[in-house]
Amino acid sequence: MEPAEPRTSWTFVTHHARILAMLLRDPELRMRDMAETCQITERAVRAVVADLETAGYLTRVRHGRRNHYQVTDGTHFRHPAEGAGEITRLLDVLVSLDSPPIAPTSPTTGASPTTGAGHPPGGPASPLAAPPPGPPSSRTR
Repeated sequence: MEPAEPRTSWTFVTHHARILAMLLRDPELRMRDMAETCQITERAVRAVVADLETAGYLTRVRHGRRNHYQVTDGTHFRHPAEGAGEITRLLDVLVSLDSPPIAPTSPTTGASPTTGAGHPPGGPASPLAAPPPGPPSSRTR
């Protein structure tokens, strides 16, 4: 008997959780980089960020031409099945996971071959790179 094909393509982690974890790790991450990592459009990322802001999970402050995001402490899961648990425990797990590979940059231009975006020589900092040393309480949330 042949194995059945899955009905749909799905993952355990939603784009909302993934983007929130990326912003916890790098509060100045560009929407373009979030979109590339999540493999969705920038427009979809904007919608997710707007959802997270509206629900109180995230705040955004403009710093010159860049946005600075801050994950709100003390926020809880939205579904009753998870009870009154805070999302920080889930985010800490997601932040601690190894990041997906990022396309290498061109040594002459510093541009990514997939996006053309300029990055410093040696490649961009991964949106899911290892968290800074120290206790979790020392990170920006």
